[in-house]
Amino acid sequence: MESKSPLNSTSRLRDTRKELIDLIMAARPEDGSAEVMPGLSLARSSKLASSPQTVFKPAFCFVAQGSKRAMLGENVYRYDPGHYLIFTVDLPLTFHVDEATEEEPYLGLSLKLDPALVATVMAEADMKFKKGDSAAKAMNVNSIDGELLDAVVRLVRLASERPSDRKLLAPLVIKEIVYRLLSSGEGARLGHLIMPAETHRISKAIRLLREQLDKPLHIDDLARDVGMSVSGFHQHFKSVTAISPLQYHKQIRLQEARRLMLTESLDAATAGFRVGYEDPAYFSRDYKKQFGDPPRRDIARLTDNA
Repeated sequence: MESKSPLNSTSRLRDTRKELIDLIMAARPEDGSAEVMPGLSLARSSKLASSPQTVFKPAFCFVAQGSKRAMLGENVYRYDPGHYLIFTVDLPLTFHVDEATEEEPYLGLSLKLDPALVATVMAEADMKFKKGDSAAKAMNVNSIDGELLDAVVRLVRLASERPSDRKLLAPLVIKEIVYRLLSSGEGARLGHLIMPAETHRISKAIRLLREQLDKPLHIDDLARDVGMSVSGFHQHFKSVTAISPLQYHKQIRLQEARRLMLTESLDAATAGFRVGYEDPAYFSRDYKKQFGDPPRRDIARLTDNA
């Protein structure tokens, strides 16, 4: 009978996961999240928690202990120590820690995905796009295998225990992680980062939406600006981001208004006006639908929990 690869054996996976837990516990002795080296953040939470919705840059996310879910509109992506999360365009997300206690806190990490590095690895591995790859959804949950888990542990070990080796070795391990992701079936998604024609247009549309969030959304004009038909633009935008351009525009508007109220102490009417809402009542209705409470109550809750 063929023997199992050492990296994929049950005992090896268990030992590797245990080492990752120990490394993150040592690096994060208290609750919170911190960037421990450029692009790599480690997080710990001893209680169930939710992050404010905001637009996140492309990343690879992994749970060492506990479980977590990401919300994109009405879409739910759950991941745990056996699965990783990946997203490859800027997306308005909310993250929820679903499993955590004082004795066994949630422990996780996120690694930003660098387009230049992805392009280099794809070229060196001679990986090419296939027809239809550009329409792959930008967000996915997938099983983690022994090789990818081992590379993750080595990166965290370098970040937390071996700073003298980090400058030379960390880029090599990150390159390996990207290669492992490509090899595990994430090539179509990671291809968004180096932007074939259609995905380049969607990325441009996302940039325009964020730059002009205080302006009314005219799908016809936006489709023309990125060189697509209205029907083609709407279909491709939703196939990549999992939400419509209108939903994306509304969510980033409301996120920015929330940020303005929290960081600049603006009242709801002023914040709503700054992001393009002319009717305060309409803004409050949209805000409550998005965040669960009207603006004043939501900001008071966030301030009390800070």
